[in-house]
Amino acid sequence: MIEFKNVSKKYGEDFAVEDVNFKVEEGEFFVIIGPSGCGKTTTLKMINRLIPLTEGYIYFKEQPISEFPLYEMRWDIGYVLQQIALFPHMTIRENIAQVPEMKGWKNKDIDARVDELLEMVGLEPGKFRDRLPGELSGGQKQRVGVIRALAADPPVILMDEPFSALDPISRESLQDDLIELQKKIKKTVVFVTHDIQEALKMGDRICLLNKGRVEQIGTPEAFLTHPENDFVSDFIGDVDGYMMKRATAADVVKTLPAMEEGQTGEVPEVPHEADINTLFKYFSTHDRVTIVGDGARRSLSREELFKYLSGSESGDVR
Repeated sequence: MIEFKNVSKKYGEDFAVEDVNFKVEEGEFFVIIGPSGCGKTTTLKMINRLIPLTEGYIYFKEQPISEFPLYEMRWDIGYVLQQIALFPHMTIRENIAQVPEMKGWKNKDIDARVDELLEMVGLEPGKFRDRLPGELSGGQKQRVGVIRALAADPPVILMDEPFSALDPISRESLQDDLIELQKKIKKTVVFVTHDIQEALKMGDRICLLNKGRVEQIGTPEAFLTHPENDFVSDFIGDVDGYMMKRATAADVVKTLPAMEEGQTGEVPEVPHEADINTLFKYFSTHDRVTIVGDGARRSLSREELFKYLSGSESGDVR
C-alpha cells in the first residue's frame, strides 16, 4: 500500500531522515516510534507530501506519490493530528463533512455518513451532531478528529501522536477504541508515537527510528524477544526487562473473568503455566486464545496480552 525506497530528507547539509526503507501492507497498523527529533513526523508528512522528500521514492498504491494530483491523493489519505484542529465555528457535522463535500457527496449521504461515524465512536448523533467543538471534552474532540479523517472512507489514515495530549485514562480508552475500530474498518494506518507502551499495544509492526535512520522494524513480539542492538534494548527499557521475569499465562489472565460454563470458541487452548514466548507463538497466527487451568477457562486477546506487558495491568512495569 505504502512503500519507502531509500528515502531521505535534508535541511541544508543535515539529514532529518536518511535512507529509510519500509513497506506498509494493506490493512496493517504500522507504528513509527523513536525519541524526540528522530524524524517520525517528517517521515509521516512525506507520505501525503506535506513535506517534500530530498532523495528516494515513496509509493502509494504502487505508484510514486509525485504522479498523483495532490488534492486527490490527500482525499485518499486521512490525517489525524495531536492538535485536533477542529474548526471552532463549525458544528461537529460540518467538521466531519469537509472532505465528502469537496468530493461532491449529496447532503443525504453526508448526513448518513456523519451519523454512522458518530455512532461508531460512541457519540450519539442526535446529541453531538449540532454541537460546536468548544462544547466537547478533549477525548470527545479527539474521537471527532479520528472520524473526520474517516469521513470519505480513505484507504489510508495517518495519525501523528493523536493521543499524547490526553490524560492517561482518556488516552487508554481511546487506544482501546481505536483497536476495536480498526478490527471493523481494516484501514491501513501509519501511527506516530514516542511511547513504547503505546506502540507495543497498538502496532501490528513497529519501526524504530534514531537520528533519522531505521534501527529495527518488526512485530511487538520481535522487539520484546529479539532487539537487534543496544539502542533498541535501551529504548524498550523496563518492558524488555519484564520479559526476563518469566511471566506465565496465569499471570496475564488473573484479572480477567472466567468463561461461563459451556462458552466455547474456535481458538487454541493454552495451559495456564505457559510462558510469554509460548503465547507469542500462538498470537502469531491467532487473535485470541483460551487459557486453561486452576479449574477455569479464560479468554485472552492479543491486545489484552500487550496491555498487560505494557504495564496497564501490572505495577511491575514502568
